[in-house]
Amino acid sequence: MIERVKSAMVGLGASWVLILMLVLSVVSLAIMLERLWLYMSLRDDVPNLMRELGRLLRAGDLDGARRRLEASPSAEAAVVMAGIVEAPQGADAAEEAMAGASALQRVKLERRLAFLGTLGNNAPFLGLLGTVIGIVGAFDELGKQKNATMQAASSAIAPEAVMSNIAEALVATAVGLLVAIPAVAAFNAFQRVVRTTLANTDALSHVLLAHLKATGEPSAEADEAVEAAASRPSPSKRSKGASKDADDN
Repeated sequence: MIERVKSAMVGLGASWVLILMLVLSVVSLAIMLERLWLYMSLRDDVPNLMRELGRLLRAGDLDGARRRLEASPSAEAAVVMAGIVEAPQGADAAEEAMAGASALQRVKLERRLAFLGTLGNNAPFLGLLGTVIGIVGAFDELGKQKNATMQAASSAIAPEAVMSNIAEALVATAVGLLVAIPAVAAFNAFQRVVRTTLANTDALSHVLLAHLKATGEPSAEADEAVEAAASRPSPSKRSKGASKDADDN
């Protein structure tokens, strides 16, 4: 069985590994460019957006806040926009709507990043596989030449086929690293963009929730006043009691 596996490996060689890694590198580059274009298209001045949103909400201009968010291309604005839509239903409804919108934006931002992470982790192993195949081929070729050169001098130069297989093995390792390093770098950079976007989204969401909770929930003094009013008898009851006392007299 070992001979069959060795024959298959030597017969195929490491060329197919190099072709596979070349295809994967092209796909990886396409994903990097597509993700970069997406993140650039979603860029906005989030600190300025937060200041303007807070100013509009403090002024009670909910329509102005909606227009400002609609004018922003950012994912942060899209999430808070979902909360603005549900704002008339209360702070809890707005918070749930923003949580759902944030989950959708996260899926959008992280799409295809798993491919980059997987490729970055496994491309060196693919290169190592090509290296192993090349070394196996080199030793197999060296074994074939051994019998033919038994009578030759021991210092004879290694056959050209052996050197070619060794070179192919080393090239496979180098290509694996060249494919993995950009993929890992891009994956880490894009993950940082996603984390930053989600953090900005959380900050903007709290600006809206703070406004809704401040305007939609009664204060403690108002609660005490309502309870005191409820505990006092109504004017009609007091008048009926007064008339009853007069009749008794």
